Amino acid sequence: MLTRKQYELLMFIDQRLRATGVSPSFDEMKDALDLKSKSGIHRLITGLEERGFIRRLAHRARALEVLRMPDNAADQPLPPPTRAFSPTVIKGSFSQILPGAAVAGPSDAISLPLYGKIAAGTPIEALRDHNSSIDVPGLMLGNGNHYALTVEGDSMIDAGILDGDVVVVRSCEIAEAGTIVVALVDDIEVTLKRLRRKGASIALEPANKKYETRIFPPDRVKVQGRLVGLLRKY
Repeated sequence: MLTRKQYELLMFIDQRLRATGVSPSFDEMKDALDLKSKSGIHRLITGLEERGFIRRLAHRARALEVLRMPDNAADQPLPPPTRAFSPTVIKGSFSQILPGAAVAGPSDAISLPLYGKIAAGTPIEALRDHNSSIDVPGLMLGNGNHYALTVEGDSMIDAGILDGDVVVVRSCEIAEAGTIVVALVDDIEVTLKRLRRKGASIALEPANKKYETRIFPPDRVKVQGRLVGLLRKY
C-alpha cells in the first residue's frame, strides 16, 4: 500500500519525467507536496524505492526512474497537496513483489520474496533484496499477501524465534494487541516485536528479559505485517 503522500510524490515524479525527461529536484518535490523539509521527501523516496515503484540511478544527480505505477492510478487523480494528515492509503499492485495471495493447493509450495534481515533486537533498517525468494508450504498461508524475512538477533527467543530463523509475514496495517508484528518506526527502522498498547501509545515488547519494551506515540509506528509462520534449518 502507498500512503497519500507517497502516491502524490510518485504521480509528481512520473508527470515530470514524462513532460521533461528529467527528475524533479528535492526542492521541487518539497514544494509540490507542501512539505516543510527535504528530509520528508527523502523518507518518501526511500519508501517508494523499497516497495519497488521507483529506483535511484547510480552516479547521476537527482536521477530517478519510475518502475511501475499502482494498478488504480488511472482512476485516482492526483489529490491537491495538503498539510493535514490523512490516513488514506492507495492500494498498489504487490503481485510482483508480494505474491502471497495463494492460489495453489495447501500442500503445494509457494515462492515468497525473502526481504533480507529484520532485527529482533535493536531495530535496523530493513534490507530489501528483491532477487531472493523462499518456498513455503501453502498450508502456512491464508488469504492476503505474504513475504519472508530473516531474523537477526535474540530479543524474541522466549517466543521461540531464534537468530537465523525465517519468519513468514502476512502484510497488514492493523494488528491486535499481543500479536507479533513487523513494525516500521519513524519510517526508517523495522523490527519484529509483540505489539502492546499503553493508553494512547504503542509499545513494542521483546521476548527476552535482556531487552526493554520501547514505547512510542502512535504516529511513529506503522504495522507492516503480522507473523503467521516460521521456518528453521538445522
